[in-house]
Amino acid sequence: MTRHGKNCTAGAVYTYHEKKKDTAASGYGTQSVRLGKDAIKDFDCCCLSLQPCRDPVVTADGYLYEKEAILEYILHQKVEIARKMKAYEKQKRAQKSDSQLESTSGERERVEKFKKRENSIVSKPINPFTAATSRDSEGKSGSVGPAAGSSAASSSAGSSSGSGSGSSSTSALPSFWIPSLTPEAKPTILKKPVKTVLCPMSGRPLKMNELISVRFTPLDPSLDRVALLTRQDRYVCAVTKDTLGNSLPCAVLRPSGVVVTMECVERLIRKDMTDPVTGDKLTERDIVPLQRGGTGFSGSGVDLRAKEARPVMQV
Repeated sequence: MTRHGKNCTAGAVYTYHEKKKDTAASGYGTQSVRLGKDAIKDFDCCCLSLQPCRDPVVTADGYLYEKEAILEYILHQKVEIARKMKAYEKQKRAQKSDSQLESTSGERERVEKFKKRENSIVSKPINPFTAATSRDSEGKSGSVGPAAGSSAASSSAGSSSGSGSGSSSTSALPSFWIPSLTPEAKPTILKKPVKTVLCPMSGRPLKMNELISVRFTPLDPSLDRVALLTRQDRYVCAVTKDTLGNSLPCAVLRPSGVVVTMECVERLIRKDMTDPVTGDKLTERDIVPLQRGGTGFSGSGVDLRAKEARPVMQV
């Protein structure tokens, strides 16, 4: 083996790791990376504040929120919807007034045209005693008719050009320095806002009375909240006492609000469909699976890979 055979560039195959390294260094192409633990939200953390919940509530889709945070979000959305609706109504009134002005101006133009047309048809009364003299005067002036006509035409043209230049000078030109007055600028057309508050995670309608209170079963009831939050394993299943975590699918029972594992639901609860805490009868709607993982920094769900689409070099 020669000394050049030990170099990294001596391989005949462009390996996968070399390709990934060159892709990351070049700045082109789509790069995917596996997310670490810090990028995934814990199952007992709020989807808005990303902190462990003090008073947790869950939606019908299984997204966990801090009660204070989600109520503040709902109130803020209602205020924003009211502001957008007020702006939309103002725009609607302005459009209505503009249409009324256009209709009144159109009617005024039609009236003016009608008056001009009517005035052009009305002629002067004919005097029978001056008819002959008028014919004689017309005959005498017939020889100079073309010259007079040309002079009249030139005078009319001059007067029309003079009036046109005067009107163009008096008309105001649009301003090119103010964006709202430029010829290309158009007012923004607002759409009618939706009055329904949507869930920030699922995008479905969200109501206060549909939120379900959640009761986690602590691992050690003797520990206070500060000591409980410093532990990695904080809560257990209310029935099987298995430690809960992101790797273990969980569900909330609507009548009691307790959190159990999906394995407990499949093996025990679905047999008689009874809440093990309160003894109430359950339906499929009363079993709400908790959504795992996902924050604002990564995709929701259990997918642990993130992708970044960057420019692609095309030949």
